Amino acid sequence: MIRVALCSLDVKLPPLLAPALGREFALIAEPNHARIKQLLERGEFSVLLLDLDSECGRVAQQVEFFDEIRSEISTVIITDDDARPTAIDLVTRGAHGYCRKPPALRELKAMLRRAHEHTAMKRELEGRGQSGATGPGGPLGCDSLIGSSPEMCQVYDLIHRVANLNASVLVVGESGTGKELIARAIHNMGDRSEAPFIAVSCGAIPETLIESELFGHEKGAFTGTAGTRIGYFEQAGNGTIFIDEIGELSLQTQVKLLRVLQQREFTRLGSGRGIPLKARVIFATHRDLSQMVADGTFRLDLYYRINVMCIKAPSLRERPEDISVLADSSVKRYSSLFRKNVAGISSQTLSLLEEYDWPGNVRELENVIQSAIIRADSDLIEPSDLPETFKVCDLADPAVMPQIGSFEKLLRDYKVKLATKAIEDCNGNKTLAARRLNISRAYLHRLIRLEEEPDPVEIADRQPPAKTFRASGD
Repeated sequence: MIRVALCSLDVKLPPLLAPALGREFALIAEPNHARIKQLLERGEFSVLLLDLDSECGRVAQQVEFFDEIRSEISTVIITDDDARPTAIDLVTRGAHGYCRKPPALRELKAMLRRAHEHTAMKRELEGRGQSGATGPGGPLGCDSLIGSSPEMCQVYDLIHRVANLNASVLVVGESGTGKELIARAIHNMGDRSEAPFIAVSCGAIPETLIESELFGHEKGAFTGTAGTRIGYFEQAGNGTIFIDEIGELSLQTQVKLLRVLQQREFTRLGSGRGIPLKARVIFATHRDLSQMVADGTFRLDLYYRINVMCIKAPSLRERPEDISVLADSSVKRYSSLFRKNVAGISSQTLSLLEEYDWPGNVRELENVIQSAIIRADSDLIEPSDLPETFKVCDLADPAVMPQIGSFEKLLRDYKVKLATKAIEDCNGNKTLAARRLNISRAYLHRLIRLEEEPDPVEIADRQPPAKTFRASGD
């Protein structure tokens, strides 16, 4: 649960806002600045929601209070129209965003989540720095990344090299490999760490709204706009904007983004005034952009513009030696979150985890550990606590495999069972099943057809012996 402190003199606002935010957020209404500082020192909340209500007559005091604590807590602003210029100024000075009254709940929740993540990461890094310890990720700033494999060490090295450079970085890798964590590590390691980090997923925004979301818009820019919107580029201020799934942008939007990167300036929709781009931009994608360039779906000039430095987020199957430490970290995190007394993973379970191919990478590993913790009845995660997918892997143990038939038949039957189980888990979707097994759809179909074919060795045994000829002595 995200604990949010609301600093407002509007007594009507808390009872309206608290139920609207839902169970994900706990709202603490406190108008007194001194009391909020006390709560902050005790760690009672992770986000400050600051109300700039001009009718209450203390906008100047709220701005002064923001300046006092902006380095200690992530802040989101809500404001009426009269104080909107002040809210925009606070965003450029480090606030995580602002919403107009009455706030759009979806937008407000997104801002509160981002602010909470920033506070949580900053507190974690500060705690590790005070203890003088470095996490599995190595140096301070990379501790949110876990692993000591050669592949991850290379990632850490590149993060350090680019942290203080105002150069575009492209993070590539499969889904679930932690591309956003790499971007956050670059931000935290650099001299922009005190400024906002804004994460944007191009795939989650409709094409018709992407320009408005990135660049903002003025009132009346298009049908349905009730007021001015500050885009993500402007919200980032002097910080970092992380644009994920860059390969999802249309060619038309790519042209406009290219111009922004070249001119270091953008314009809100419906406005003719250029706004300087002060933020550093980091891009990410799971797609092969070079192939998209060859196919004509991604601009070559934009590709060269964003690919100044490329960092590859390695897949989990490329660094199997990191699985144990990643799993242990997830156990500690989620056992505490779920209030379960789970201390670790049994050796047999760890073997199954290390043998698995992990098509969903670290994100899939975290989901598996969460599910296992919920199922676990003891202080260790056992094989029986893992999802059904891993129970198929138990067949690899010769002690539980049927010892009937040839080696070729046993191997073929095992492959067929894997394929059949994957299709069942994917509700009959063969494309998803093939992706889960990391094989082609055509090969999956061949495995299914093998189920009704006889053993090739048995066929050979039933064939009549070949005739042999020998030279006659006559």
